[in-house]
Amino acid sequence: MMSSEHLTCGWLQQLLLVLVKLGFTFAGPLRPLIGTECTAKSPASYILVFTGHWSPQAFPKQYPLFRPPAQWSKLIAVSHNRHFRLWEEGAPASAGVQSFAELGVTVELMKTAKEARKKRVVGAMYRTAGIPNGIGHSSTEMLIHPRSSLLSLMVKVIPSPDWFVGVDSLNLCEGNQWKQEVTVDLHPYDAGTDSGFTFSSPNFPTSPPENITKITSQFPNHPANSFYYPRLKDLPPIASIRITRQSRSRDHQTAMSNHILPNSISPRRFSATPLDCEVSLWSSWGLCLGPCSRGGVRHRTRYILLRPANAGTPCPELEEQAECVPHSCMQLQ
Repeated sequence: MMSSEHLTCGWLQQLLLVLVKLGFTFAGPLRPLIGTECTAKSPASYILVFTGHWSPQAFPKQYPLFRPPAQWSKLIAVSHNRHFRLWEEGAPASAGVQSFAELGVTVELMKTAKEARKKRVVGAMYRTAGIPNGIGHSSTEMLIHPRSSLLSLMVKVIPSPDWFVGVDSLNLCEGNQWKQEVTVDLHPYDAGTDSGFTFSSPNFPTSPPENITKITSQFPNHPANSFYYPRLKDLPPIASIRITRQSRSRDHQTAMSNHILPNSISPRRFSATPLDCEVSLWSSWGLCLGPCSRGGVRHRTRYILLRPANAGTPCPELEEQAECVPHSCMQLQ
C-alpha cells in the first residue's frame, strides 16, 4: 500500500507537468499575427510617401488656422515581424505611443524599437520630416527584409489632444513575393490618454487611460468633437500613404534619405464636407415692451456657435418676439 507521501509527490508532479504544458501553450505575443511569415529570397527596396489631405474644405469644423495651424508631425515607421506591435487598435497605448500622440516626442518610441531590434523582432526604423500644413507630402526610402516584412507607422495630428494616423502591421510580402505597390487611406485615432474633444483642447488626462480607438464622423458622439459630422456616414481620408517597390541595382545602391516631395505633386481631391450651422439655446424672455394699458412685445435671442460651410444647413433666426401681457412692463419714452 502506497504511503500518503508518495501519493502527494505523484500528484504534485502531475500538477507541475500540466503547468509546464500550459506555459508553452500561452507563451508568445499577446495577439500573434497568423500567416505573416515571408519566404522571399532577398530584401526589397521601397519608397514610402505620406500625403496629408487635411483641408478646410474636407474638414471645415474648427479647422486650425493659427497657434498652431493644421500640420503633421514627423512620421515614425518601423519594420518588424509578428512578435512586435508599435500600436494596436483596441489595446492600451504604451508610454511611447502616449508621448508621441500627445506631444510628438519620439524618444520612448525609438527606445522601445531599439530594444526590440536587439531581440531581432524589429528590422529597421525610419522617419520623415514633419509637414507644416494640413496638405503636403513627405517620404522616405526603406529596405525591408523577409524576416521583418511588417510595417507599422504613426503621424501625430497637430494640433490635437492625443490624435494620430497610422497603420498597424501592414504586410508588404505575400508568401515568397514582395508587393509592388500598396496604398492605404488613413483616418484619425484617439490614443485614449487625453479627454480633449477639440483640436485646441487644453491638457485633460484620461483617468484611467482608455484603449486606442478609431475616430469616426459620429464617434465620439458629442457635438463639440472636431470630427463630429453626423450627416456623413464616413469621414473622408485625412491622409494616405503610398508604398512603391523600387528596382535595386547591385552596382548602385541609393542611400536611405528623408525628403519632402515637390509641391508640384497634387493631392487627391475630395468633395467638400457640408457643415451645418449650430446655434445656442434661446435666452430667457425679456420684459414686455409697449404701452402698459394693453399687451406688449417681449424678445429673446440666441447666438451662432458654428457657422455653416460648404452648402451646410444655414443658420435659423437669432431673434424671436412674442406678444405678452405686461405684468411688469417698461413704459417706452
